[in-house]
Amino acid sequence: MNDITNWLKQLGLGKYTQVFADNDIDLRVLPKLTDEDLKELGVSLGHRRLLQTAISELGDKTTPAITPPPTGDTGKAAEQKSDAERRQLTVMFCDLVGSTALSQHLDPEELGVINRAFQDTCATAIQRFEGYVARYMGDGLLAYFGYPKAHEDDAERAIRTGLNIVEEVEELNRKLGQDAGVTLKVRVGIATGPVVVGELVGEGSSKENTVVGETPNLAARLQAEAESNSVTISPATKHLAGDLFEYRDQGEHNLKGIHEPIRLWTVNGETVIESRFEAKHSEALTPLVGREQEIALLLDRWQQAKEGDGQVVLLSGEAGIGKSRVLQALRESIPLEDATRLRYQCSPYHTSSALYPVINQIEWAAQITRHEDAGIKLGKLESLLAQSAKDLTKVVPLFANLLSIPTEGHYAPITIAPDRRKEETLKALVEEMKNLSAQRAVLMIFEDIHWADPTSQELIGLFIEEAQDNRVLVLITYRPEFVSPWTGYTHITNFTLNRFSKGRVIALMENVTGGKPLPDEVRNQIIEKTDGIPLFVEELTKTVLESGLIEDRGDRYSLTGPLPPLAIPSTLQDSLMARLDRLASVKETAQIAALLGREFSYELLAKVAHLKADALVQALTQLTEAGLVFAKGVPPNATYTFKHAMVQETAYASLLKSKRRQLHANVAATLQEENVEPEIIAHHFSEAHLHEPAVTYWLKAGKRALERSANVEAVMHLKKGLQLLGSLPDSTEHSLKELEHLLAMGPALMAIRGYAAPEVEPVYARARELCQHVGEPAQSFAATWGLWLHYQQGGQLKKARDLTEDVLAIAKKQQDPALHLQAHHAAWATFHRLGELAVCRHHAEEGA
Repeated sequence: MNDITNWLKQLGLGKYTQVFADNDIDLRVLPKLTDEDLKELGVSLGHRRLLQTAISELGDKTTPAITPPPTGDTGKAAEQKSDAERRQLTVMFCDLVGSTALSQHLDPEELGVINRAFQDTCATAIQRFEGYVARYMGDGLLAYFGYPKAHEDDAERAIRTGLNIVEEVEELNRKLGQDAGVTLKVRVGIATGPVVVGELVGEGSSKENTVVGETPNLAARLQAEAESNSVTISPATKHLAGDLFEYRDQGEHNLKGIHEPIRLWTVNGETVIESRFEAKHSEALTPLVGREQEIALLLDRWQQAKEGDGQVVLLSGEAGIGKSRVLQALRESIPLEDATRLRYQCSPYHTSSALYPVINQIEWAAQITRHEDAGIKLGKLESLLAQSAKDLTKVVPLFANLLSIPTEGHYAPITIAPDRRKEETLKALVEEMKNLSAQRAVLMIFEDIHWADPTSQELIGLFIEEAQDNRVLVLITYRPEFVSPWTGYTHITNFTLNRFSKGRVIALMENVTGGKPLPDEVRNQIIEKTDGIPLFVEELTKTVLESGLIEDRGDRYSLTGPLPPLAIPSTLQDSLMARLDRLASVKETAQIAALLGREFSYELLAKVAHLKADALVQALTQLTEAGLVFAKGVPPNATYTFKHAMVQETAYASLLKSKRRQLHANVAATLQEENVEPEIIAHHFSEAHLHEPAVTYWLKAGKRALERSANVEAVMHLKKGLQLLGSLPDSTEHSLKELEHLLAMGPALMAIRGYAAPEVEPVYARARELCQHVGEPAQSFAATWGLWLHYQQGGQLKKARDLTEDVLAIAKKQQDPALHLQAHHAAWATFHRLGELAVCRHHAEEGA
């Protein structure tokens, strides 16, 4: 029972420990418990839902070695094998206001009870939105959203949690007012930013996961600045949440420990929205690109629906592909007077809330707000239903019950059984659709059906059945992981949105930039990183525009300096990390694979991952089945490619720098024994900060590229080697390495830029300088002759004439006929251009 006890405590449900013990519920029984069993044990509805979720995460485990869920009553990190990671994190601090005053007039035991009640309330809210209770601190607590499991909307989840805590504390006050005569108030601060998280510190019961970075400190400062019973957030958190909430600008504040003034925002509450897409894209949308065929198909189905031939379209596509944007464009193409629009938005927070999208849509259409008087709500509902219902006395009580609006004194109570009431409610909703379609055609949209509750899916099935004989177009969007149960209907059209081609990506970029082209280097990086996913293209382009990497030149953008690798936008980091966290057991394999590149081989991964063959095959199979990588061939001859470049970068970026270096060193050492390109080995040595061998391999890579006339690549490799040499201490050996790099780079630069290009002179000038100290005569000749060629071709003939004497002297000292020939060639060419023809003839004859 000890494991059950710990598990319940970490869920914040320790009070059920004795109940479980009295009923002989151990780990063998736990996976078999039903909702009725838990109800019989006296578990409340909310706690039954928490337990069912936690039990499903445990799976059917019958051994005592279970790993507790991440959120815990004790606030301590789950005892799981987990290396520290770099990631974006939303941090929440919540604190009980006035606890010192409470302690002065309450008995310590009573104060302890109140603190526990407050902390349990907070922990339950955090668990509901899948956050992580990191630590309890007296009368407050610290929570993470985005670790150990990321979600695509962690900032939003944190804000919803904060608002929920404020509400639940008010509810707690009603109980405490009776029992203890106290009133509790809470402050919540939330901040989002990059951190290092997951390193276990402390011993025994004090062991916990630490978070390193400015974000936790900022969240704590925001909590201190918050008003009682309010939620205050950072600008980064607000940016990620968009217009899903209403905010009050608190102005800029100077916070202790924070260098720059920070603008604070208090969250007033949720906005009443029809669509998450519109709330997240409140700014003007860029013109739609590359979806002309899809819009034409939808308009064709709409025309059929208007003519009485009802249609259903199932629109599938991965996150960010543009499903909601296509629907928005369709809505804009249909005049308001031509259609009755019904838009149902499913929610990731209400997957078990029956008919949530329907309730939300009715409240939005009737303009019902949460805090209105019941009579006002009922009046608004009646006004809405009067537009379509034939018998208000029949439908208003059903809809009011659905919206939890009391009808006593206005309508007869509903006396039918719950299952019958559900059936009548669904029937009334279908009848409303039919009545509306009799007035004018209905455009009915269900967004993100992969989040729909079972009852909503049942209702959609009824709509689909009835649509064919009514003037209705039903549009349903979902992600590929959802398997549509609606098959076999002739009036259903299925289609999938595909990724953009290169041309459409460029067109979308120029939409974002207002038609101004980006520098080629920037454009190419965006194309490579975004893989044709419109959301990725838009967000990365916006990030570039705000980064300071480019400047507006009126008709175009140009770089302000060297272009580094483009960083993943903050708006995408949570979503990308969530894809990896869903596969926690094999995430480390994905991270190591990401270190190898966008494409990697099973053979190489097996050599650096240190996993048994069957475990590695299983891990790669999971990554393939989850759609993170594509496989070609079968192990041990298989190669794999990350589906998204940004997923690969996210996996790589999540590794601690120290671990990255170690892994890069292992890879480089392994590759030295393989017949692979030297630049790959050089890259891994560089990333491992092993500069000595990295310089050697960059030089090999440069020379190899020169042999293949790949001059651009040669210069890139050699520059990287020179850059690393600059970080090494001065020595004869390092000077000789630098000289080799320069003499290899000179001809490549001349081939690319021309003999007289300005960047050629410092290369050969530095080479001559090094030759005076460490160079051999052959190297001295090459450096001097290269500088002569630069001056000769650039018309700097006096400088060229001076250098002919040097090349002749070096050749004479060497007594090498080949060098003599080159020296005389340099001399006659220069003197010919100077008009000194006798001297020219002398060197020409000597050369001959």
